[in-house]
Amino acid sequence: MNKYTADVQKPGTDERAVWNMLEGIEPGIFGYQAVLVAHDLKLFALLAETPRTLAEICEALHLARRPAEALLAVCASLGLVDVQEGCYTLTPGAKPFLVASSPEYFGDFLDVTIANRDTLSFDSVKRAILTNTSQVYAGEELFKSHAEEMARARAFTLAMHSHSMKPAQAWPDTVNLAAHRIMLDVGGGSGAHAIGATRRWSHLQAIIFDLAPVCEVAQEYIARAGLQTRIRTHAGDMWQDAFPPADLHFYADIYHDWPSDKCHLLTQKSFASLAPGGRIMVYETLYNDEKTGPFQAAGLGICMLLWTEGQQYAGRELAAMLTEAGFIDIEVQPTFGHASIITGRKP
Repeated sequence: MNKYTADVQKPGTDERAVWNMLEGIEPGIFGYQAVLVAHDLKLFALLAETPRTLAEICEALHLARRPAEALLAVCASLGLVDVQEGCYTLTPGAKPFLVASSPEYFGDFLDVTIANRDTLSFDSVKRAILTNTSQVYAGEELFKSHAEEMARARAFTLAMHSHSMKPAQAWPDTVNLAAHRIMLDVGGGSGAHAIGATRRWSHLQAIIFDLAPVCEVAQEYIARAGLQTRIRTHAGDMWQDAFPPADLHFYADIYHDWPSDKCHLLTQKSFASLAPGGRIMVYETLYNDEKTGPFQAAGLGICMLLWTEGQQYAGRELAAMLTEAGFIDIEVQPTFGHASIITGRKP
């Protein structure tokens, strides 16, 4: 028997999982980077004005035909761009996210991704895994930097608004807020979730509790939404300052910014601050109970390594935190996209 085949055995499983991974890596890396380039070159803004031929796109963006075709092919394959009778245009599904005048505009998130592109490199991910430290802002602490630098705080808050506005219009339909009067949006950023909740529940008032530079940005969005009489901001440090009175505490993508001991502290602080009957709601993208997926949560776990000191959690972990603090009637409810809301009531 040939020595090179002597140890070959029939495989117990096929190799599809490995090939699916390998086949997705290279086009995924280059393809999605190309979308960022398209945004940076203002391709989407150009196509939002009027349909354009390939020649017109090349002339407007100062591109040769070959790279322009490659860029448009990526955007078309992802459902962002359509071509009919030789003219390219944004698809109806992409327009709300790629046109700057839209309330669901996602471009600010893309801008922050581009500005921090070095953080997304192989070397940064490897350093984060080996050192257990965030890599953003050359290793500076994320929220401390935002407290000290208005420009960073503003850019990040705009990006998170892009990320949050669409789900903020959806989840309030899945959770009954009829019994609550004042929602405290802890670390509420731009106010996207407060805007979504108050639009859906006409009796509800909201308070956005965040750092002073972030509150300035939130006030702009509140005014733009015409909700100044129903939403206000309260500048403060959630670790040091008392929470304003409210009967509903809402945390959107806050727990994943922090390690479990700090999440326990926030949960206990909410329990102490709420009156009996008060409610806590934690909005997160959750691992399954075994923490083996889904991939969206796992990928965000790596993102948290790069940007924060936190991590993604399983629903059972957050439910246990609420129970330990004293909350009852714990529920984990899927809402919009990959996100879920964990709720608990103070007895």
